[in-house]
Amino acid sequence: MAPSLCAICATNRALILRPKDHSKLCKPCFVSVFETEIHHTITTNALFHRGEVIAIGASGGKDSTVLASVLKTLNERYDYGVELILLSIDEGIKGYRDDSLETVKRNALQYEMPLTILGYDELYGWTMDQVVEQVGKKGNCTYCGVFRRQALDRGAARLGVKHVVTGHNADDVAETVLMNLLRGDLPRLSRTTSIVTSTPSAVSSDPNSHTNIKRSKPLKYAYEKEIVLYAHHKNLDYFSTECIYSPEAFRGSARALIKNLERVRPSAILDVVRSGEDMAKLVPGSDEGCGGVCASAVAAAEEGEGGCGSSNGRTAGGEMASMEMHLAQNDLAAENGLEVEITSVPAKKGKKNKGQPPAPRKTTKQVMGQCKKCGYLSSQDVCKACVLLEGLNKNRPKHEIGVVDEAQEDSTSGVQGVTNGINKVNIQVD
Repeated sequence: MAPSLCAICATNRALILRPKDHSKLCKPCFVSVFETEIHHTITTNALFHRGEVIAIGASGGKDSTVLASVLKTLNERYDYGVELILLSIDEGIKGYRDDSLETVKRNALQYEMPLTILGYDELYGWTMDQVVEQVGKKGNCTYCGVFRRQALDRGAARLGVKHVVTGHNADDVAETVLMNLLRGDLPRLSRTTSIVTSTPSAVSSDPNSHTNIKRSKPLKYAYEKEIVLYAHHKNLDYFSTECIYSPEAFRGSARALIKNLERVRPSAILDVVRSGEDMAKLVPGSDEGCGGVCASAVAAAEEGEGGCGSSNGRTAGGEMASMEMHLAQNDLAAENGLEVEITSVPAKKGKKNKGQPPAPRKTTKQVMGQCKKCGYLSSQDVCKACVLLEGLNKNRPKHEIGVVDEAQEDSTSGVQGVTNGINKVNIQVD
């Protein structure tokens, strides 16, 4: 049987079965199509503006590494005229984050981008190892997500950056849509489907406030499997070990469902994303109704999806790791046939909910303000980070709490306060 030819160039032999639509492509065409689609997402949504400085939320994982590589390539190819820097968060997870940050440092040199690393320890007075020791593994992702989001915003403000891009991909967004549907939380659904979340400066009187930060997701419509394929064929240097605290996350259930749907219908991921976008338009308090303010109040558990590079809750048999191993084996195998797409292990059956259905929830429009303690954007008088820190500090010796109180107090003064609460490492590239 004659080998299949690439569906695009019709010249080279097809070596890749594209996960998104099962088209057969050669390596050069796959790389070109992937980059072109990201460029289309950026230009269609007007994500970038000439002259702005953009901080890439870098974890060392495949998503943020591919994001940094693609943005550097596209910025040079299409002359976006933007300056790219790397911003990383050290959550304080020994045996995981310390290793992944070494990858980020190598990426900074490889892509010639300045790197700044911020730590939970000095910013909040807690590392994630300490948080898990106190609260246990169940629910720890909530703490991490809340702290991480604020750390990114505070770090960006300290650097004078008004735009942060994260590596959230189509799988992440589809999982978030399903999670909110399963929870019956349509107002949150309307906030998490937006490709851009920003806070109008009117919310804060301080132009340098860490609440005035724009966020965007250039990889929103890119499949996770295609990100892995791109990283493999471009020989990118990234860290692939999962976070040691993520298996208890609720996201794992939504992810298993998404993967089962994808196996039957390849377009299922984008179908769910598009459906979420359409449903969001019908919810009171959506971006269309609040000028985008509500979008930046995304709960930390949702903002943390995928962006930390930990594959939050992704316990479906280590699927991405298996796929990476399979790709490596393909390189050593005979050059016959197509690369085989790896699918997830069927999810374990859970117990049926025998309780009564919950009462209908009333969807209301949220009004954004600022936390009275730290000044961070919040729909409540006290933001979730301050609430979580207060709970953690109840069992901590009083002489240790001063570090956290000082960090929270300093944060109300905007950029200047943040400098006193950051464990910083700068890598400047000449």
